[in-house]
Amino acid sequence: MSSSAEPAVCGGGGKITSWPEVVGMSIEEAKKVILKDKPDADIQVLPVGTPVTKDFRPNRVRIFVNTVAETPHVG
Repeated sequence: MSSSAEPAVCGGGGKITSWPEVVGMSIEEAKKVILKDKPDADIQVLPVGTPVTKDFRPNRVRIFVNTVAETPHVG
């Protein structure tokens, strides 16, 4: 039985299809982990809630983010 921190493997092909272990990491750290498992990944970084298409692309991996990294300021 796999834990939620382990990558999800799809079907009999043994290919990883999700990376729950990257939740909480920086975008760059998450990209490194994903690219290690899937070097041909087309990684898209999007704000949470962004409308996305429903088409399936085997090389596309979407990372949804919602945190403020630095203090917003005028100027």
